[in-house]
Amino acid sequence: MPAAAEPPEAAALPAYAERVLDVAELIPPGRVMTYGDVAEWLEEGGPRQVGRVMALYGGVVPWWRVVRADGALLPGSELRALAHYREEGTPLREASRAGGHIPRIDMRRARWDGS
Repeated sequence: MPAAAEPPEAAALPAYAERVLDVAELIPPGRVMTYGDVAEWLEEGGPRQVGRVMALYGGVVPWWRVVRADGALLPGSELRALAHYREEGTPLREASRAGGHIPRIDMRRARWDGS
């Protein structure tokens, strides 16, 4: 989550955004959901809409638990997210040589289905 994301005024928060943030708060430590998973859970919108909500308002919830489907860390916030993942014990995969030094989330082990 970009550092510029400020907590929104409660009255200014769109209803869809509030629902997305509610789902993000349900994700247990050490687990993740993709943007598409959140949209599917809500039965509304899609990954891009969820991503937009997280970009604008996600700073008030555990934003690092809503991720890309390929497990890549959020560009520009990789180190902050990585610190959270390590603190919470989120399963990670070592970075490939082509991928640089930043690991990815092990989606097979970390993905939460809401149950």
